[in-house]
Amino acid sequence: MPTFDTYAQGTPCYVELMTPDQGASQAFYGDLFGWTLTSMPVGENGETYATAALDGARVAGISGQMPELAGHPAFWGVYLAATDLDAVAGAVDGAGGKVEAGPFDVMDLGRMASIQDPTGARVNLWQARSVIGTERANEPGTPIWNELISPDLDKATAFYSAILGVTWEDSPMPEGSGIASYRTLNVDGRAVGGAMPPMMEGIPPHWNVYFNVSDVTAAIAKAESLGGTVLAPAFDVPDVGRLAGVTDPQGGVFWLMGPSPDAA
Repeated sequence: MPTFDTYAQGTPCYVELMTPDQGASQAFYGDLFGWTLTSMPVGENGETYATAALDGARVAGISGQMPELAGHPAFWGVYLAATDLDAVAGAVDGAGGKVEAGPFDVMDLGRMASIQDPTGARVNLWQARSVIGTERANEPGTPIWNELISPDLDKATAFYSAILGVTWEDSPMPEGSGIASYRTLNVDGRAVGGAMPPMMEGIPPHWNVYFNVSDVTAAIAKAESLGGTVLAPAFDVPDVGRLAGVTDPQGGVFWLMGPSPDAA
């Protein structure tokens, strides 16, 4: 069981859904991934935050939307670990990005900031205190990969290197994958995420969230039965596995990743 109690700086450490209908989102993802959802009050007006757990280990979060996002579809956000969040956030403007919120304390759980890279992709920073973020990953029902989508990989990846000290490596993709250019995000010599340009025009810069499943075809059928929609039909990437893009009933986009049917 892959469990985590710490994350090195620059590593994706948590994923969080912001949704206009928390109850419906909790029901969808709880059924799809087998999560147990626990809600706690977080505001003075009845707002709540739901923690998603698998076998008692935290895997993700589900939050209601802020008033200024009324009418916006649900979306998944990614958090990157920061050892000294204030120092990292302080370097954002000079590297060409923008601090949109924070840094600020989240009770005794940790310290966070929301930023935008120079190409427009939004991501959060997290300095752990009592909560590190995702405690269990890389197995069915948990996050397995995070991926930056940007039209200017050179500008975007240089930004993350400048503020977090991470490195990037060009990774040739297998013929027939449909992916012309891919880079891996490396921390301490280990690939922890990726980056690629949009596969079609009109897709804004963002971070993708992938969840592992044991059977992508079965997971798609389950998602559809719960009201989800297939955004990208299942396809195989050699040496990676089977992937599919799904939209939840509130408009949140996420990806499924599992073994190819012919995998040994």
